[in-house]
Amino acid sequence: MVAVQAVRPAPVGHAPGEDVSDGEDSELAERARKLFSGPISFLKSVPQMQYLPEPDVPEVAFAGRSNVGKSSLLNALTNRKSLARTSNTPGRTQELNYFDVGDPPIFRLVDMPGYGFAEAPKALVRRWRFLVNDYLRGRQVLKRALVLVDSRHGLKPVDHEVMDMLDASAVSYHLVLTKADKVKSAALAEVLERTTAEAAKHPAAHPTIFTTSSETGGGIAELRTAILDASTR
Repeated sequence: MVAVQAVRPAPVGHAPGEDVSDGEDSELAERARKLFSGPISFLKSVPQMQYLPEPDVPEVAFAGRSNVGKSSLLNALTNRKSLARTSNTPGRTQELNYFDVGDPPIFRLVDMPGYGFAEAPKALVRRWRFLVNDYLRGRQVLKRALVLVDSRHGLKPVDHEVMDMLDASAVSYHLVLTKADKVKSAALAEVLERTTAEAAKHPAAHPTIFTTSSETGGGIAELRTAILDASTR
């Protein structure tokens, strides 16, 4: 088991790059800001592995339970209102959705199917699981995964399953707390502490955990920087 460094609690997020200087970190943050303010476009939806785009650009994948706020976070990160579709119906995303960042693309964001929606047909849930599992295990250009966790509820059993899947696939991942504006600061700090303790048990979990709010923009700049950092390593 690889030891995972503890993370100091923060109200809305904390910067990545614990191994770089402040100057390098500031430069990376500015590059990330400009990049996410530039051209970003939907590339394609992928229902099966044979339809994946050519593996010639780094990828950062987003995973999370249905209704965790994944689409809203993607829209906030990219300064768009409707790049990723939001829906009141959990489980709407049933394919791998690809977005090019930069023109030509510097890296791609991959919106993976939401998981854990009990009312979805079992056959559909099984298909989602196979698609995500095959993608995680076989995508060499996948640089980092982001596992989104609702700040109001913390980690659920299905999140642990996905973390175990990422561990087994040797895919490095950040845990990202969403909807931080919906939780009082004391409760948020407690959730962050529990999440940090759990991350320490997982060999592929990155030591930096983010708390974010798509509504207020909290933690968004830091997460953009982490995505750029991961994609260029």
